[in-house]
Amino acid sequence: MRRIAIYGKGGIGKSTTSSNISDALAESGLRVMQIGCDPKADSTSMIVGGRIPTVLDIMRDKPDRELDDMVHEGSHGVLCVECGGPRPGTGCAGRGIIAAFQELDRLDAMDVYKPDVIIYDVLGDVVCGGFAMPIRNGYARDVFVVTSGERMSLYAARNIATAVNDFKQDGYARFGGLIQNSRGVEDEDRLVLEAAKEIGSEMIFRLPRSPTVQQCESKDSTVVSGAPDSDMANLYRKLSKVLLDRSEDISGGMKIDDYSGCDGCN
Repeated sequence: MRRIAIYGKGGIGKSTTSSNISDALAESGLRVMQIGCDPKADSTSMIVGGRIPTVLDIMRDKPDRELDDMVHEGSHGVLCVECGGPRPGTGCAGRGIIAAFQELDRLDAMDVYKPDVIIYDVLGDVVCGGFAMPIRNGYARDVFVVTSGERMSLYAARNIATAVNDFKQDGYARFGGLIQNSRGVEDEDRLVLEAAKEIGSEMIFRLPRSPTVQQCESKDSTVVSGAPDSDMANLYRKLSKVLLDRSEDISGGMKIDDYSGCDGCN
C-alpha cells in the first residue's frame, strides 16, 4: 500500500493535481482512495462529478452511520472521502480532520476497502496539529508539495518541508519533493528549483499551465477522464507513475487514539 500526502497552499491546484493523480492511478488498474483534508470539502468533486457528504456532516446527522455513507465511488472506481469541517464560526477545522480520521479508523475503512494507494489531499496554509496529522501520526508515508513560483506558495512549501523533517526522526513521513504547477510567474522554473535546493529536496515534476485543466474543471471532471487523449492527461499519467516510483510500499499504519489534541487550537 502506498500512502501519499499531497500538500499545497490553498488555490495552488493541489486538489486538481491530487484528483488527476488518483484518476490516472485508478485508470492503470490500482485500487485508489482519495481523502480530502480541506474544510472546503471539494477535493474529490472532479472525480465524482460534484460534492459528496462529508464525514463530519454524517457524524452530526446520522447516529447509525456506516462506511457506505462516507465513501463514494468516482471515475475509474476511485474511492472518495471528504473529512469536511465544522460549521463556520463553531470550531476548529484541524480538530475536524482528527475526528474524521478517528471515525474512519473506528469503522476499519482501510481493512474493508484495502486500497493499493491512498492519496491524502491536505491544505498547506495551516500547520497546526490537525492539518499535520496525516504525516504526524503515520497515516501518510510520502509527502509531496504542489507549488508554483509565487512567493506565498513557496513559503508554504518550506513550512511543510520543515514539518516533515521534524517528524522524520520519529519514522513517520518522508519529504518526496516539489511538484511545480506552473502559473506563468516570471522566472518560475528557476524560483522553484532554487526553493527545492534550499529545503534539501528537488523539483520532481513540472506541470505546464493549460486551458484544458480549466475546461475540465468547469465540467466537474478530471483531465484524465474529461480529456483522456490530451497532452495534459498524459502528463498527469506520467506524474502518477513518478509518485508511485518515489513512494514506499508499506502496510499497517498508526492509530490516533493517543493523540486527541490539535496544537494551538481551542
